[in-house]
Amino acid sequence: MITLDQKIAELLNSWTIDGWPIGNFVLVVIALLLSLLLCGAVGLEREVRGRTAGLRTHLLVGVGSCVIMVVSIYGFPVYDGVKHDIARLAAQVISGVGFLGAGAIIYRNSSTKGLTTASTIWLSMAIGLACGSMNFILAIVATLMILLILVGLRRFEKRIATLKPFIRLIVPVDTPVLSKVTEIAKKHGYEVTPISTERYADGEKEKIDFTFRIQSTKEAIDIEAISEEIRLATDAYSVEVLQPN
Repeated sequence: MITLDQKIAELLNSWTIDGWPIGNFVLVVIALLLSLLLCGAVGLEREVRGRTAGLRTHLLVGVGSCVIMVVSIYGFPVYDGVKHDIARLAAQVISGVGFLGAGAIIYRNSSTKGLTTASTIWLSMAIGLACGSMNFILAIVATLMILLILVGLRRFEKRIATLKPFIRLIVPVDTPVLSKVTEIAKKHGYEVTPISTERYADGEKEKIDFTFRIQSTKEAIDIEAISEEIRLATDAYSVEVLQPN
């Protein structure tokens, strides 16, 4: 099946100037500019959100992936009619960017952040490969879907978060934190689901890092009020409402 992108590529490849074909050059320029535009849109969203990997990182990953895909297609000559495997370099890019995305993930005190940003880095690579392989429509549609997920679904995600927020407490080691939190939640008609409990030493003091989910099936939770009530009841060193990435 011939796609629209292939039709465009065939048309451009037929262009010549003084007998010299310029179609491949025009295609490569379009691929680079399109990867710059699309990956820039994804990176801008992360930049506005103040994430560790922002506009420049996503641009570099996307354009770099596009360049490698173009090199894989056009950069190796054909000998005796034997074609090379153009997917080999792309496979290496996928593995390499996976390690880069892992660097955006931060795990600290039972809390993981950066998973969404790591995903957008990986997706910028995929957009770059799609542009470099001249699948322009695929790259555009994929970018629109990514932006819909990042921006359009955030309001829905926040709504869910107000009904079932995650809260992280740092309390003294001798605090019966689960019983106190459960008691406060029941008083307001909420339910508590423990997520993780970690005991650790901070200098000469031992502390408990307790993460839980408090949920309501009927109405949004007043997170600020109940967080303050829990802080006072447990003598917590800190109370943090965990936000989505």
